[in-house]
This record gives sequence, structure tokens and C-alpha cells, in this order.
Amino acid sequence: MRCPFCGHVDTQVKDSRPAEDHAAIRRRRLCPACGARFTTFERVQLRDLVVLKSNGRREDFDREKLERSVRIALRKRPIEPDRIDQMVSGIVRRLESLGDTEISSRQIGEIVMESLARIDTVAYVRFASVYMNFQAVDDFDRFMAELRPADQAET
Repeated sequence: MRCPFCGHVDTQVKDSRPAEDHAAIRRRRLCPACGARFTTFERVQLRDLVVLKSNGRREDFDREKLERSVRIALRKRPIEPDRIDQMVSGIVRRLESLGDTEISSRQIGEIVMESLARIDTVAYVRFASVYMNFQAVDDFDRFMAELRPADQAET
């Protein structure tokens, strides 16, 4: 593994341990050239995924982009970082297990919304507002009306 600080190609692993509920390995590394320490994560990747965007473009699936959008939706919410990591890993595993190498951005968005709905309603609404491209307050009203059970909507 190349040192991110000096570029030396031969770094040493000082410590390895399971991470993300045993879905990844966390490695502490040391660069013998500059003495810098850094952490890497090793995850299983079943297949290379390609995202089919709504405009027809294709781009490589980016786990970090998924994680960033989930963390933005969960910002300032009472969800532990480990829980977020587990959720993102679960989403990626689910995408990989679909059997297709090409996945539509719409399908990814639906899976993310489903996962967020299970752990935090506020984050679910935040993500949905961007994913569904809400343009006005009425868009929020309609969406929130669908979230509320029928008996609560009347009170």
C-alpha cells in the first residue's frame, strides 16, 4: 500500500482488526520512509457495479458517494457512526447481490430510502426531498401525508 504522505510503496501493517460488524478489516499502517501512520479498510467486493443515471450516462459505483449522501441525510441525528457504516455496507451488499452489474440510480435511491426509513424518519424525509427533487412546500405536504397513518392525518 502506497503511503498517502510521501508516496513510498512499501508500508507496514502494524495492527489489523475487524470493522463494520466484521464486514471489513481495519488496518493501521506505518510508512518506514517518513514515519507517518494511517488507516486503511479492506472490504469484500463481489462485483464491479455500474450506475445507470436517469440521463442515460453510466458511471462506476462509488461507495464513498453513497456514504456521503447517507451521512448528509443523517447529519445531527442521534445515530451512531457504526450504525451508519453497517447500513451503508448492507446497502452495498444488497446491490451486489441483485445479480446485475448495472444498477439504475433510481433503484439505488429506493434502497437507500427504504434503509433510512427503518432507522430515522427525519433522515428519510431529508434524503427523499433531494432524491425526489421537491420543488415546493406542496411536495413536502404530499410526501408527509403519505407517511402519516390515516388515523393520525385526521387529528
